[in-house]
Amino acid sequence: MKTHTAPSLAILLACSFAFIIVQLDVTIVNVALPQIGHELGAGVTDLQWVVDAYTLGFAVFLLSAGALGDKFGSRRTFMTGFALFTAASLACAMAPTAMVLNISRAVQGIGAALLVPSSLAILNATYADDKAMLAKAIAWWTASGGLSIAAGPVLGGLLMSVAGWRSIFWVNIPICIAGFWLTSRVVPAAAGRDPHRSLDIKGQLLAIVTLTGFIGAVIEYEALGWQHWLVSGGMLVAAVAAGVFVWVEANSKSPMLPLGLFRSAPFSGAVLFGVLMNFSYYGVIFVLSFYLQKVRGFSVLHAGLVFLPLTGTFIFANIASGWMQARTGPRTPMILGGLIGASGYALLGWIGISNDATFMQMLPGLALIPAGMGLGVPAMTTSILSGVEKRQAGTASAVLNTARQVGGAVGVAVFGALVAGGANADILSGIRLAMGISSGWLLLAAALAFACIRRRDPDPAPVPARARA
Repeated sequence: MKTHTAPSLAILLACSFAFIIVQLDVTIVNVALPQIGHELGAGVTDLQWVVDAYTLGFAVFLLSAGALGDKFGSRRTFMTGFALFTAASLACAMAPTAMVLNISRAVQGIGAALLVPSSLAILNATYADDKAMLAKAIAWWTASGGLSIAAGPVLGGLLMSVAGWRSIFWVNIPICIAGFWLTSRVVPAAAGRDPHRSLDIKGQLLAIVTLTGFIGAVIEYEALGWQHWLVSGGMLVAAVAAGVFVWVEANSKSPMLPLGLFRSAPFSGAVLFGVLMNFSYYGVIFVLSFYLQKVRGFSVLHAGLVFLPLTGTFIFANIASGWMQARTGPRTPMILGGLIGASGYALLGWIGISNDATFMQMLPGLALIPAGMGLGVPAMTTSILSGVEKRQAGTASAVLNTARQVGGAVGVAVFGALVAGGANADILSGIRLAMGISSGWLLLAAALAFACIRRRDPDPAPVPARARA
């Protein structure tokens, strides 16, 4: 078995620093919203955008970030992401108004978009000669993000109790500096670089318009409804721009997004697997937080502590996924992840959601849901990266993460609508329905993995010249 040097492990650490801050800033701000609103005089809409501006900036620029990484090199894009995230975190920490905070959060999201696909491309290049080690590296990378996203509410509550809401942004800066320094020392300058890659400006602009219109409409749906011109107009703009985008990419000699990637059943199956996973997980976490605080009357910190089982289960499942992939390939952990996750959602909806459910009644579901995610997501990511050429790793990972972000945004909107307003009985009914839908989606995800993912991924075949970037 091949051994890996200290520099390669340092590269894994730098990539993990990136995923830690990206995922941490998804959840850590939620507990700070009341205090932010009080200090900055922000209304409910402004506070929603403290969360949504980050999601929008992240999702909208992922495809462009993948193309930039493939063109100029993953290392340069990665370091730019760290620098931008640091500057935006500083601006968030010092924001004098809600508008400045929300603009800075959007810039944070753009920095996150630069970090995620380039970090995966760097890992893919570092461990390209050893697929078993690549699977383990991705598992550890995923575990670092899973740990931070689950720990976000708890860490946010602790920081705020000591130093106020601005501390949740200050904490990003030393992590970013450490990641930037490590990257400059250990990542090869030419990592993932394809100087002949076209930037496809038209494709990038059309992708940004499509995703902005769609995700913006989904985010505003709950507050405004489908009849509002911003929501219906956003959907219409997204549909038209998406159609033009597909036409442009299909007829371009150097497309930003080679449509030939989607002719691969493993690639398309893994992307859809990720959409179903994120739709269910982010939607359920949102409504579960709503249930704990609205129905059960838990404090923000108490509600955050309920999610602690997710943290430990994520880590162990991620490690198990890497071990399993080294022996069986990505197909088996993806199937098991879907089945275990489906069981967790079903159990939580059946015995863990009521007016007086105990923590022990909730625990089986809270343990099985992240176990399914932790097994399935690293294997899904490995399947994507091992199925494309190295020079397309940034684009492939950007497609996967864009699809997952869209799935998560839609999940929050759909499940949020199920619990919006009404009496506690209506909220409980909506949450149970959300659990049932999620269980069904995860069964479908397991079926997709069975049908589309190979037992062992062969070396990637080149994309046809017509679809090549």
